[in-house]
Amino acid sequence: MEKQRREELIAGALEARERAYAPYSHYAVGAALLTKSGVVYPGCNIENSAYGPSNCAERTAVFSAVARGEREVAAIAVVGKFTDGSPAGGDGFAYPCGVCRQVLAEFCSPKDFLVLLENAQGERKALTLGELLPYGFVLKD
Repeated sequence: MEKQRREELIAGALEARERAYAPYSHYAVGAALLTKSGVVYPGCNIENSAYGPSNCAERTAVFSAVARGEREVAAIAVVGKFTDGSPAGGDGFAYPCGVCRQVLAEFCSPKDFLVLLENAQGERKALTLGELLPYGFVLKD
């Protein structure tokens, strides 16, 4: 994927993160999903006091794309940060959770699907969904 498109996805994820609703975890996450048709769909995490109805940024983006008729996705950028000033743990990247990884796998080829990440220090990482979900279920299964 060309550098300009990667930059566009990271910028879209950063913008989406600003719309996150995270009053419980104080961890805002934004995502920008690129479909094979070239359209970018934003997503943000949306928390709920009952927890179960909460939704991750990645799934918000996927569900939005599917609701508009998209069925094939090519890449996603994901960014997260604490809104209360707490330091990020680990390496500071907002990796997609297992449920989000499985949902993404439903609409792509995991070995080709690109996951772009940026942490609060501006460091970036690019992984394939196959690297993040090596034994996930896919349509042929």
